[in-house]
Amino acid sequence: MAKPASIKIRLNSTADTGFFYVTKKNARTMTEKMVVKKYDPVIRKHVEFREGKIK
Repeated sequence: MAKPASIKIRLNSTADTGFFYVTKKNARTMTEKMVVKKYDPVIRKHVEFREGKIK
């Protein structure tokens, strides 16, 4: 069996609120860590979310 192309990742807020999103990414085409600007409802602002591991 082949490994799946997409893996689950956790996007952690850089504002240190503890809020996170769970999403998928294609590990074969996107080899670097993912950084996305998204909404953090805890501080009610758009901030950067960085990729982390799902525990």
